[in-house]
Amino acid sequence: MFAVLVTRILDYFDMTKPRVVLLMLLCALVGMLLSVPSLPQLLSEELLSVVYGLVGIALVAASAAVVNHVVDARIDRQMARTRNRPVPTGRVRSRDGIIFATVLGVTGLVVLFVLVNPLAAWLNLASWAGYGLFYTFILKHRTSQNIVIGGLFGAAPPLLGWVCITSTIEPEALILVTIIFLWTPPHFWALAIDRAKDYETVGVPMLPLTHGDRYTRLSILVYTALLVGITLVPFFWMSGWLYLVVAVALGLTYLGFSIFMLIDDNPKLPIRSFKFSIVYLALLFIGFVLDHYIVST
Repeated sequence: MFAVLVTRILDYFDMTKPRVVLLMLLCALVGMLLSVPSLPQLLSEELLSVVYGLVGIALVAASAAVVNHVVDARIDRQMARTRNRPVPTGRVRSRDGIIFATVLGVTGLVVLFVLVNPLAAWLNLASWAGYGLFYTFILKHRTSQNIVIGGLFGAAPPLLGWVCITSTIEPEALILVTIIFLWTPPHFWALAIDRAKDYETVGVPMLPLTHGDRYTRLSILVYTALLVGITLVPFFWMSGWLYLVVAVALGLTYLGFSIFMLIDDNPKLPIRSFKFSIVYLALLFIGFVLDHYIVST
């Protein structure tokens, strides 16, 4: 009986896509850390906003992930990577998944609205609707630009974190959003090249299927170049030399991956680029935060 209960709990937990939610929370935390001039100020004056903000963002993001699990159950059954998920296997019924998503989402929005600020709640609701409904129901299955358009909603966490602390939308937060927005296509297109057969099986129109492998690799290079360019912008008004050195070093390395992907058909390069893109974003934001508190203040 106890083992069954634990398995049930783990199934519901798996539906929240905990690793994705954790990444979103880290990006939101970066927004929080960069929104104030000093760490003591954040910890002494805004600690509750940080805690409640992260809890609310996590619950809303988890809700959107559960919706995605329920809606994609049909195609998940056809992919080796996803066929053992709770809904495709019948371990969790779709109706129960929707109820779970509703409880998570409503709870998260109430936490944000009551304990943080109304703007944070409204922006999280917009992000939830963008990913949980617009991307999942419409974009994902209808256009090869699903990642580009849907990436706007996935890029929101730094803004959500920033607003939890400041209650305002500021240009610095939008720069962080733009960085993740431009990072998203080359990140996911590299994975799409590696798993093109899976996407073809389930009929998801990813760019490698609709425009070909070569075009996708060129698009990855273009977006990577744009990404590297936008990461230099903060140096001119919101960061210092430490961030610039980190951004340039990481950017040149990422560009190198993208260039090699274009000139070399090695089938292992796309997944290597995909994995490096995660390291790239993490180190870039770490450099941003260290510069903010150590160099620029």
